[in-house]
Amino acid sequence: MHLAYPAVLSVLLFSVGLYGVLARRNAILVLMSVELMLNSVNLNLVAFDVWLRDALHAGQAFTLFIIAIAAAEIGIGLAIVLMVYRNRGSSDVDRLRDTAEAPDGTPDDTGATSPAQQTQKAEATA
Repeated sequence: MHLAYPAVLSVLLFSVGLYGVLARRNAILVLMSVELMLNSVNLNLVAFDVWLRDALHAGQAFTLFIIAIAAAEIGIGLAIVLMVYRNRGSSDVDRLRDTAEAPDGTPDDTGATSPAQQTQKAEATA
């Protein structure tokens, strides 16, 4: 097998994943794009492992580690996205800013405009 075919496919998959991370606003679609990028790296590692005829099969071993890390990342990432969706009603990446960092400088629920003021107000009420 020629090395150019899986390498070109890997570049295309990585490019689609990178576009998804940069252009999408939904957190679940961003996570899916990150997974697509990780899978393109896995394809590249296995293709180079076969091409180099490595006796230790290091590319395949790294691929297994990346799959394990990707599974943990998806589990934790989906848990975070679900909690954010339950609390805020949206999984839009642009709207995930803390209320203390409001772009127009309006106060949040506690009436304080900065995190330091929120801490002072919380200590005063406690």
